[in-house]
Amino acid sequence: MTDATAPSAVPPAPQHLPSSGRRTPVSTYRLQLGPELTFDEAITHLDYLDGLGVTDLYLSPILQAAPGSTHGYDVVDHATISAPMGGRDGFERLAAAAHSRGMGVIVDVVPNHMGVPTPIYHNRALWSVLKDGPASPYAAWFDGTDDGAAGRILMPVLGARIGTVLANGEITLERRVVPGLEDEGEQPVLVYYDHVFPVRAGTENLPLPLCVQEQHYRLAYWKVADEELNFRRFFDVDTLVAVRVEDPAVFDATHALLLDLFHAGHIDAFRIDHPDGLADPRGYLRRLSMATGGAWIAAEKILEGSEDLPEDWPVAGTTGYDASWRISALHCDPNGAANLGNIAHVITGDIPGSLPEVITTSKREVATTSLFAEVHRVATLADDICRDDIMLRDHTFTWIRSCLTEMIVALDRYRAYIVPGEPAPDGAVEIIEHAARAARAALDAELHETLDVVIDLVLGREVGVEGHTQRIQRDELVVRFQQACGAVMAKGVEDTAFYRWTQLVSLNEVGGDPEAWSINSDEFHQWASAMAATWPVTMTCGTTHDTKRSEDVRSRIGVLSQYSSEWRALLTKLHPYAAGLEGHTENLLWQILAGTWTDAGPIERERLERYMLKASREQKLWTSWTHNDADGEAALSAFLDKLYDDGDILGAFADWYEFTADSVRTSVLSRKAIQLTCLGVADTYQSCETLQNYLVDPDNRAPVDFAALATMATDLDARDPITLAEEKFHLTRAILQLRRRRPDAFVGAQAAYRPLPSSTGHVVCYARGEDPQVVTVAARLHRVIENLQGFTEHSVVLPGGRWRDVLSGAEFDGGSTLIADLLTRYPVAVLEKIAGPQGDQARTEADELARPEIQIPLFRPGVRHQSTPTQRPSEDTEVTGLLGWLTKRFFDKHDDGHPHG
Repeated sequence: MTDATAPSAVPPAPQHLPSSGRRTPVSTYRLQLGPELTFDEAITHLDYLDGLGVTDLYLSPILQAAPGSTHGYDVVDHATISAPMGGRDGFERLAAAAHSRGMGVIVDVVPNHMGVPTPIYHNRALWSVLKDGPASPYAAWFDGTDDGAAGRILMPVLGARIGTVLANGEITLERRVVPGLEDEGEQPVLVYYDHVFPVRAGTENLPLPLCVQEQHYRLAYWKVADEELNFRRFFDVDTLVAVRVEDPAVFDATHALLLDLFHAGHIDAFRIDHPDGLADPRGYLRRLSMATGGAWIAAEKILEGSEDLPEDWPVAGTTGYDASWRISALHCDPNGAANLGNIAHVITGDIPGSLPEVITTSKREVATTSLFAEVHRVATLADDICRDDIMLRDHTFTWIRSCLTEMIVALDRYRAYIVPGEPAPDGAVEIIEHAARAARAALDAELHETLDVVIDLVLGREVGVEGHTQRIQRDELVVRFQQACGAVMAKGVEDTAFYRWTQLVSLNEVGGDPEAWSINSDEFHQWASAMAATWPVTMTCGTTHDTKRSEDVRSRIGVLSQYSSEWRALLTKLHPYAAGLEGHTENLLWQILAGTWTDAGPIERERLERYMLKASREQKLWTSWTHNDADGEAALSAFLDKLYDDGDILGAFADWYEFTADSVRTSVLSRKAIQLTCLGVADTYQSCETLQNYLVDPDNRAPVDFAALATMATDLDARDPITLAEEKFHLTRAILQLRRRRPDAFVGAQAAYRPLPSSTGHVVCYARGEDPQVVTVAARLHRVIENLQGFTEHSVVLPGGRWRDVLSGAEFDGGSTLIADLLTRYPVAVLEKIAGPQGDQARTEADELARPEIQIPLFRPGVRHQSTPTQRPSEDTEVTGLLGWLTKRFFDKHDDGHPHG
C-alpha cells in the first residue's frame, strides 16, 4: 500500500519554513471559484483585495471537476484546468495579474479522491477502468476497485434492485458517440436514465442481462453500498472514489499539470485537502515537497484536543482549525456551562458532561451503518490473515470485526501515524493502546485474546508465524485500519455527534474540542508561544468553506455562555411553544436563530429551513439522508412558518439581539484581531472581512457581493465606521495592511510570540516579533468585565518605545499602561511600533495609513456606542425580574408560559 521508493524529504528547514527562495504567504484570502466566480471575474476584484492588504490569493481547486460542481473537490481530469472557470489561459491571466501586484497564488489540491460523475464518461480515467478492467492504463489509479474473484467495481446507482430494474426495462443497450471520445466513433453503452456506462469488448452482442453481468463493474441498488462497496470513498460519499497517489506513477500523472504551473511561476504554494485519507500522508507530503523544492504547503489536518501535527511532515503547518477552536474557547465563559447544560438536559434529555458518550454512540452507529463497508473490508482483510496462519486461525471473523469496530470507535483522533515497515512510534503505540483499553471494556472477556491479536496487527507487530509471507496483506491492514479510523471520526463526530450535542453549538466546529469548553489567557499564551517557535508559518482561520458556522455566528452563539441565566429563562418560556419538535433539533434551532440574527431581523426563512433539514439529517435521530421522515420534515417546515409569523417570538429574539450587542461586539472584534495577529499566516474567508451569518455548506459558498465590499472600502476611506460590520471591516483592513508592512513580525523565524504581563485575565495581551514590532490587546468575556465595572485600574506592560494603535490612531509610550486607555474606541487595540529601532521611517509609514483618533466615550462595558445606553439587569437579579426587560412583548402576552402561535 505504501511506496517504499518514496524519496526522502528535503532536510526540513528550521521551524518548518519553506526552502530558501520559496514564497511564504503573509496573509491569504480564500476565493471559492466556480461558474459564478471565474478566473477573469476574480481579476476584477484584485484591486479591492490589494487595497484590503491581502498578500496571497488562496484558491479553491482549479482542476476540471464534475459537471455542475459548485466546490471543485470532485475532480474528474487532472490534466485540465476547469473550463467553466476559464481554462488554463484564464488561470494564467489571473496568476499574472496577481503577481503584477506582488500577490502570491496558493492552490487547493485534492490528492485523496476523484469524482464519480453522471455520466461517468466525464472522468475518462474511471471510464477506461470500467471499460477495459485490468488492461486499462489507469487500472492502478483507483483504490480497492475489485471485489475478489469477480474483479468487478461496484456501481451502486440503481433506484431499485437489479432484477427489478432489468425486468422493468430501465437499463438499455445503445450505441452512442461518447463526448470526449469522439475519435472512437459510436460505441456500445449501457444506459440507465442519466447514467451511461461503457461496455466491455465482446459482450455487446450478449442478451442484456448477461451483458450487464459480464462487465468489469457491477451495477447495483444504491443501498447495497452500505454493505458491499469495494472501492474506498471520501468518507461515505459514493460519488468520490479514492486515488492511489502512493503509487509514484499515479502521483506523477495526477500532479503533472499543477507542478508544471508551479515551476512556470504561476502557482506559489499549495493547500492539501484531507491528507488523513491517504495511504501514507507523510510519504505523499515528502514527495510533493521534493517536487516543489520545499514550497510552502499547508495540510488540512484536523488535530484533536492537544494533538500535535507530526514533526516529520515537511509542511508549514495546518489550515488553522487548531487556532480557531482555541480562539473561540477564549471567548466562552466557563461559568455558563451549568445553566446551558441544564437547559439542554430539559429540552433534549442529554446529561451535562456526556459528550464522550454521545461521540461513542455516534461513531458506533456510523461504523455499523453508512461506513459498515469500510469497517467490514478491514475485518475481512484481518480475517484472511488469521485464517492463513495456524497460530491465529481460531479467531473468527465475527470476533475480529467486533474488536476492530470497537477499536475504531474508541480511537480519539483521526488516525495514528504508523508506516508499514517502520517500528510504530511511541506516540502511535500509546494512541492505539489507549483505544484498546476502551475497546476491552466494551467487549466480552471471551474476545480479549482476539483484541490482543488485532492490536498487534494494526501496530504492524509480528504475531503468529506467517508475518513474512503475509507482509503485503499485513502492511495493507495497517493502512486500511487508519483510513477507516479517519472516516468514522469525521462522520461520527463532526457530522453526527456535533449535531446532537447542543449544549453550546458554537463549540461544535470542525477540529473543535467542545469538552474543553473554555480556555484562559495563560493557556492560550502557552499554546501560541510553542506554535510560533515550532510552526511559525502555519495558518490561522476564522471561517472556511467547511466550517459548520461562520466566525460571527459562533461569536453570537458563544455569548450565550456569558448570559446563561437569561438564556435559560428565555428558553424556559419558549420550550412549550416548540411542542412536537425533537429536542436536539429544537435546542439547535434556538441557538442558530440567535446566532444568525442581524440588524434586519432573522435569517431568511428558506436558508434556515435548508440548514435545519440538513442538521436534522446529520443528527440521524428522527430523520436522515437515507431514511427521510417526510412527515417529520414537513412538520419542521410548518413550525418554521409558524415561528416566522409570530411577532412576539421574533420580538423576543430582537430584544435578545439588543441585550447582548455589546458582548457580541467584543467577541467579534477581539476574535478577529487575535486570529489575524496571533500566529503565522492569517486567512480571511471570502467576505468575512465584514459581518456574515453563514451556516454550513452550501450556505457558506454563496456568491459574494464584491461590489458592495468595494463600496464599503471606499466609504470608510472618507469616514469613520459606524456599524459593527463596518468596524470589523476597518479592523481587518488595518491589520492586513499592517501585516504587509511588517511581515517579519508575523511570519518566519523572527516572528516570536511574547505574552505581555497584565493585571487581569479579561484581556489577551501579546507582542509579535523577536524585537517586538506589534502588540495586540484584546478584551474577552465582556459581560464579566461589565459586572466588574470595567477595567478600573488594570494595566498591561507594553514593550519599550512609542506605539500607535492602527485601529484608532491613538499613541502610547511603552511601559505600564492602563487597559481602559488602550481600549477607548474598540474592545481591542493593535499597536504598531513607530519609534525605536526603525526610527522615523516606521512613524511615516504608519502615519500614511492610520485613521484619525475618534473622540467618543471610553470603551466601557454596558455603554453602547451606536445607540442609547440601555439599562441591564445585574447578574444576581432574579430570573423572573429579567423576563420583563428581555422579552416583555412576548412574556406579557403569554404569561401562562404557553405561547400560542
